[in-house]
Amino acid sequence: MNKDNLLIIGKVTGVHGLKGNLKVWSFAESIDTFGQAREIWLKSEGEEEGKRFTILCASARKKGVLISLEHVDNINLAEQLIGKNILIDKDQLPEIEENTWYWQDLYGLKVIDKVLGELGTIERIFPTNANDMLVVTNKETVKESEILIPMHEHFIESVDLDAKIIITTLPEGYQF
Repeated sequence: MNKDNLLIIGKVTGVHGLKGNLKVWSFAESIDTFGQAREIWLKSEGEEEGKRFTILCASARKKGVLISLEHVDNINLAEQLIGKNILIDKDQLPEIEENTWYWQDLYGLKVIDKVLGELGTIERIFPTNANDMLVVTNKETVKESEILIPMHEHFIESVDLDAKIIITTLPEGYQF
């Protein structure tokens, strides 16, 4: 397991039934990410090593995904996994299209606007019906501020993962 190649795809939020099915809050765009026979790791925040599991099946639910894991066949085993993050090796996922990125790769990147200069770093990202929103936090100011920037080609000029920088061109009068 290459820790640098692991991507968080969800979090176990509860159990469903007595046979060990897990309720999952998915961070993935598609349920296909939780495909049958995929190897995943479950681990808690701060936990050095996670535990590897194989997905037996997954199905969409109103508030996420319901998954069944190999060797988790009762409610007692399932309850021990509540709260754990679900990680997958990026090599198991399809190659992403040009000008798309995994959220996890964007966290911590410095955001620099062509006119306004350095805005801060990406702390969070959340989806909306139109575009994902970058939450950029500037901790350098006296009063910490947050800026919301749509992940759209009109605002995002370039993303350089190697340099850990995103260049934006925000419209004149952009409010934050």
